[in-house]
Amino acid sequence: MLGTVAVGAVVLSLTAWLLLAQINQNLVDRKVDTSIAEARAGLADAQFQLDAAPEPTTGAGGLLQPLVEGLAGDTGSPRAYELVLAGPLSAAESSAGIGRASASLSDESVPEVLRTQVSDSSSGPYWTFTTIEFTGDADPRPDVAGVVVGDKLQVPGTNEEYALYYLFPLDDQQSALADVRRAVLTASAVLMALLGGIAWLVARQVVTPVRFARRIAERLAAGRLEERMHVRGDDDIARLGRSFNQMATSLQRQIRQLEELSRLQQRFVSDVSHELRTPLTTVRMAADVLHDARGQLDGATSRSAELLQGELDRFEALLAELLEISRFDAGAAQLELTDVDLVEVAERQLATQGLRAAQAGITMRLRVHTRPALTEADPRRIERIVRNLVSNAVAHSGSDRIELLVDADDEAAAIAVRDHGVGLRIGESALVFNRFWRADPARARTGGGTGLGLAIATEDAQLHGGWLQAWGEPGHGTQFRLTLPRRAGDDLRRSPLPLVPDDLAGVVGQPYRRLPVPPPDSPEPATGEAESSRGLR
Repeated sequence: MLGTVAVGAVVLSLTAWLLLAQINQNLVDRKVDTSIAEARAGLADAQFQLDAAPEPTTGAGGLLQPLVEGLAGDTGSPRAYELVLAGPLSAAESSAGIGRASASLSDESVPEVLRTQVSDSSSGPYWTFTTIEFTGDADPRPDVAGVVVGDKLQVPGTNEEYALYYLFPLDDQQSALADVRRAVLTASAVLMALLGGIAWLVARQVVTPVRFARRIAERLAAGRLEERMHVRGDDDIARLGRSFNQMATSLQRQIRQLEELSRLQQRFVSDVSHELRTPLTTVRMAADVLHDARGQLDGATSRSAELLQGELDRFEALLAELLEISRFDAGAAQLELTDVDLVEVAERQLATQGLRAAQAGITMRLRVHTRPALTEADPRRIERIVRNLVSNAVAHSGSDRIELLVDADDEAAAIAVRDHGVGLRIGESALVFNRFWRADPARARTGGGTGLGLAIATEDAQLHGGWLQAWGEPGHGTQFRLTLPRRAGDDLRRSPLPLVPDDLAGVVGQPYRRLPVPPPDSPEPATGEAESSRGLR
């Protein structure tokens, strides 16, 4: 509405200015034309009277003064013009002041440029604009703009020439222009008021439904899917409202279908996981009997008992992970917070998985930058995350050495697991956190996993408000980094450990696609190289 009023004000101002300028020009041009015509007639009459008068015996003054008084008296009262007679003209007196006049006028009433032009030329009359200035107490009229027209008069029987000037005031034109200006300003004010009212009505009819639609959209985004617009009429706004309501209804139906499908899926996973526990327990008992008695069995049967025991272990691990995933999906996972030292967590993993790594020919080393690296977290879940990262590095990296790095600062504590194996291809650093995802089956591995370990670790990190990120480069190994806030509920802004390993900073140059990392206002630490990171929900 303000924009419409502003544009209308500019348009009306330009229109009023052009209109007043045109009217002023027309009034002035018409006045100039009539003034020149009237002055030409008066000059011709004055010259005729001079030619018809007897030759003066005592000078031209006695003849010219009555002529001026007679010409001035013909204009009526108030006079339509004033007369000024200057002269006699000569080369030395071409710029002489006013000699005789029909009123008390200042010398500036007749401009010097016009006097010179009349004195030096003989093909008049000539004219120009001026300001008619009245002097003397006998005629206290105010100064007024005017038009002055002048030409020469020849006194018969002598060589003397005089200049006769007609001064026409423009007070009538100024008064008319003032009336027009007031009328234009009044009309413009009325039009502006009407334009403002129209703009307000249009804004109310158009903007109000749009604003209401915005509020409804915000409520829909907040989860209030039953909200709808109130529609009246059949105009475009009403049709837009009906389309909006149809869209909201369709979205509500699809969202509820997806929610129902998700609930059914979660319930199915949970129910299947629970229901499988009973037959699995029975099978486990029978398998334990066979496994304990495998020394009394023949070679093939003994080997089958061992394979059955191993597969049952994997099946139980899969069921446990499925149950954990179902708890995350149902939002039932809860934290039992206490102070956790990541250095102690790393040392325990070295102790528990060191033998397995030694059997695989892998050297494990712990590098601690800050001791202790305390964070407020759930120790069971943190142990599970680190155990999963270390076991994956031992089982699937193909590396001969693994490093655990721990560091902390005032805001965050971090632990990273670094290997020097086959690494990850471009894009796999994000895929490793997907459920049931596996790398290229051609990669060396000593055992098969379920594909849920890193997905559960990601959920655990998210539950703490932390980050779990991966970096990898073919031929340079991988590094997984867990970053946790020092105090539960704090926002993470950076990690004390770089995602790209220090030994490869400036060496690895392949561009990695940066995925959304935790909050947009929490920048990752700059390492000088492109990193691939896992965005956490």
